Formats: sequence, structure tokens, C-alpha cells
Amino acid sequence: MVDVDEDILAQTAKELGAKAFTADISEAEQTEAAIADAIDKYGSLEILINNAGITRDALAIRMKREDFEAVLRVNLTGSFLMSKAAARVMMKSRYGKIVNMTSVVGINGNAGQANYSASKGGLIAMTKTFAKEFGGRGIRVNAIAPGFIATEMTASLPQQAIDGFLDKVALNREPGKPEDVANAALFLASSASDYITGSVIPVDGGLLIA
Repeated sequence: MVDVDEDILAQTAKELGAKAFTADISEAEQTEAAIADAIDKYGSLEILINNAGITRDALAIRMKREDFEAVLRVNLTGSFLMSKAAARVMMKSRYGKIVNMTSVVGINGNAGQANYSASKGGLIAMTKTFAKEFGGRGIRVNAIAPGFIATEMTASLPQQAIDGFLDKVALNREPGKPEDVANAALFLASSASDYITGSVIPVDGGLLIA
């Protein structure tokens, strides 16, 4: 597990019995060091899940440039750097799984989230590009596009925005759970998905049907 927040990282790693590595994934030297540390600890690297993400919401006309760039730096550039460092290792063994956590707003956009939508849309395009570039070396690259999932991040949204999302959810108009996303990640990380690459799997309760 890799994060910049040492306290949350240590707590979560303890809960999952995982090894914690503190790093800013938007910095190339730190991503490479994190991958190297993981190799030293476990001896190999077969699965990378790019799950880091931040928001800095505002209408485009009011959005500060630094907030736009901060979101792209973590959500998109960070995933690029982690994937690049991991792919170098995976290519040697000619096997690997990279799972990118994107979003339905990367497909349909969302008012007040020009930066977040751009980062997630870019991640979808990067997923497809990496699938083409790395496929010949046995590396599968796929993405998950969660819809409205009940998390700390979505809990901070205005109620009007929450209702707007839930009104479009076909499955009982209820939010998804983190476990729903985790199950999709588990599938893409397992051998059950060995003949799948370059795909984007919506986990959205039917939000994108409309």
C-alpha cells in the first residue's frame, strides 16, 4: 500500500496485514522507490491497482489553475508514473495486471468537476493505450469506472448532487458500497480475467444506462 498520509496508511495496512510504503505518487523518484521497496519485500510484482485520487471541485469559471493541476497530478500523472515503474518489472516476467480506478464522470463528465472528469477521462484513454503497448509482454491493463459509491469523498457532496446521482441509478436508486468496487478489482486482478485487456468496467448500478 502506498500513500502520502502516514497515519491513515499505517492504520489501513495494519487492518489488511499489508506492507505500507509512504510516497507521493506524483513524483517519479518516489514511485520508483516504492516499487523497488515492494520488490525487496515480496520478491516480485504481479498486480498494481492505481486507486489514489483527490478532488478539488468548483465550476470551471471559478476553478483555480492550481486546483485543476493538483487533481491531474495525482489522479492521472500519479497513475502514469506508478504504471511505468511497475510495467518495467512486469515485462521481465512477461506477466502482470494493472487496474486503474477511473469514474463514470470520466465518461459522461460532471458539472463542477472539470479537473476530476478530465483526470478520469484521461485515465481511461491511458488504460487503452497501455493495454496496446504492454499486451505483447503479457500485461493486462483494465479500468473500473465506479458510479456513486458511499465513501468519505462522496459524503462531502451537497445533498442535491447526491440526489441527482441516485435518481439515475437503476438498482433501487441506492449508492454502491466500496465492496462492490473491490469485487471488480479482485476479478480483474485474478486469472479469471486473463483474456481481458483495455476494458472499462462500470460499477455503477446502471447509472450510465440513461
